[in-house]
Amino acid sequence: MYKILVADDHPLFRDAIVNIIGLKFPGSTTYETEDVDSTLALVKDTDDIDLILLDLNMPGMSGLNGLLDLRNECPTSPVVIVSAEQDKQKILQTLSYGAVGFIAKSSSKDTIGEAIDSVFAGNVYLPPDIMRSQINTSTKKDFEALPENIASLTRRELIVLKHLIKGEANKQIGFNLHISETTVKSHVSSILKKLGASNRVKVVLGCSDIDFNQYLKR
Repeated sequence: MYKILVADDHPLFRDAIVNIIGLKFPGSTTYETEDVDSTLALVKDTDDIDLILLDLNMPGMSGLNGLLDLRNECPTSPVVIVSAEQDKQKILQTLSYGAVGFIAKSSSKDTIGEAIDSVFAGNVYLPPDIMRSQINTSTKKDFEALPENIASLTRRELIVLKHLIKGEANKQIGFNLHISETTVKSHVSSILKKLGASNRVKVVLGCSDIDFNQYLKR
């Protein structure tokens, strides 16, 4: 199933999240860390983590620098912030720093489970009171897919990108293209690097208007 890292310095909250994962995604493997250093050490030693649930206020975070360090170390694993933070601008800022979602710690078990499921489906998850239009505008300003960068993608990468912007998760892309999930992750990592995007959310929003027929006819 999935490999999920729960990075939070509160043991009771970690236990609650692990319990939700066990009920919602039976058969998944969960890892637990309690500060930034142990989180970075674990992602260095663990391949193919499918999701990282990250507390904003763990020891060593230093604002959003811990999130940046984690994204740099593990660029293909989606990171969702799980926090009691209520400032809307800071929540929006986590997306520009590479997160693909934000879950409030006050959320119900069902909401947390549904949020994680939504991220696995390739979506961005945010609290209902934060308008999607604001996120789309903020993210699009940060990234533009240049034609010359799109042209640098291989045919296989273009096909993966085409599925990616449909909101498909890595497992689903692999199933549809008859390739392994590890291969998909390798392609996604290469796509991010060639397009100059820090995360897949920016790629999805910045490449939504691409005419793939134009590039696949090469």
